[in-house]
Amino acid sequence: MIKRCLFPAAGYGTRFLPATKAMPKEMLPILTKPLIQYGVEEAHEAGCNIMAVITGRGKRSITDHFDISYELEHQIKGTSKESLLTEIRALINTCTFTYTRQNEMKGLGDAIYKGKVLVGDSAPFAVILADDLCVNPDGDGVLKQMVKLYEKYKCSIVAIMEVPKDKVSSYGVISGKEIEKGIFMIDNMVEKPDADKAPSNLAIIGRYILTPDIFEMIKNTKPGKGGEIQITDALMTQAKKGMVLGYKFKGKRFDCGSLDGFVEATNYFYNNIENKK
Repeated sequence: MIKRCLFPAAGYGTRFLPATKAMPKEMLPILTKPLIQYGVEEAHEAGCNIMAVITGRGKRSITDHFDISYELEHQIKGTSKESLLTEIRALINTCTFTYTRQNEMKGLGDAIYKGKVLVGDSAPFAVILADDLCVNPDGDGVLKQMVKLYEKYKCSIVAIMEVPKDKVSSYGVISGKEIEKGIFMIDNMVEKPDADKAPSNLAIIGRYILTPDIFEMIKNTKPGKGGEIQITDALMTQAKKGMVLGYKFKGKRFDCGSLDGFVEATNYFYNNIENKK
């Protein structure tokens, strides 16, 4: 049912300068794979086969990564190194990759709106923020869990997790009525609130399923926190008119937009994934 996944990837990645001066933060590797490839694999597992990427200046390497490199393939053909391209070849062969640019950094809401030309406005679609790296070694990936939930409720869904109260100012934060274990019908949503004004400690992380009417909500959303068009403001409008769910997902999430989270993810994948091969 949900075949398209949108990847907002136009940000500058300033927290990783100078590494991101000439390389997109989405191409920073956790072990041998770039962050955005983990996201695409998660989307593919969830049933998506059209990957729509919102890029910006200096992001050509993302496009090149999801394409065939004839010279490289010729050089390693028949060697032990050839098998290292198996996973990326599978994605290239089974998915369609489309791209457009966000010319100005005007917020996540604006980036998603720019994706309308890629995902269309007639069907639900997923959104993955690649620097939120998620893993669930005991079952379905986070996006696949959310797709199953969408099949039941047919509404927009955001992935949420509990965070320490002193960290809520870094997130969009929700509150709502728990209608099933770990599933909340959202009645309030605030972008990066002060700790004493946060409606809860349930923070939104970078996984969304959005119904196509979200584009009209974004179009009519005025710039909010930081002068940016916030997706949380558009989702709050949607929640008032219908229903938006928050889902406490199963698995682990690493904030790879921060140095601490990036190192934590690297250590986790090395100790729990690489050593099991």
